[in-house]
Amino acid sequence: KWQACFDCGQEFHGVVQFALGWAAWKTYLGRPEADDNRGLAMGILGEGLLHSRPEEAVLVFEACLALFRRCWPHDDVAILLAQGNLASSLDRLGRPDEALVLTREVYAGFAAKLGVSHERTILTGTNLAVSLNKLELWDD
Repeated sequence: KWQACFDCGQEFHGVVQFALGWAAWKTYLGRPEADDNRGLAMGILGEGLLHSRPEEAVLVFEACLALFRRCWPHDDVAILLAQGNLASSLDRLGRPDEALVLTREVYAGFAAKLGVSHERTILTGTNLAVSLNKLELWDD
C-alpha cells in the first residue's frame, strides 16, 4: 500500500515516496508502540527521507532500530534490515566508517541466519564490497 503501485507493482520513489512515508507514519502513529504497522511505517518514513533529508533519515532509522530491538528482540531479520537502513543513511551522510561497521554486522548476521546463498545475504555482501572499495580497504 505504501511502497508500490497497486496496478503495476512499481515501487514509489522521489517525492511520492517521501509523501507516502509521511502519510504512513501519520496513519499509524497513534497505535501502540509494539504495533507491527507502526514499526513498518517508521521504516517507510525513513526510506522516504533517505534521498532528500538524510540527516532526518538517520534519526528515524536509529529510532526504528531501537524500537525493533525493544519490541521484537527475537526478530533478527527485522533488526538486521533496520541496521542496514541505518548504514545506508550514514553512508549517504558521508560517514562511511560508521556505515561500514554496521554493514559488516548486517552481513555477518544474514550469513549466520539465512546462509551465504540467500538473496539478502548476497545483496548485503555487495553493499559491503562497495563500502570496502569506497574506503580503499581492498585487503579486507
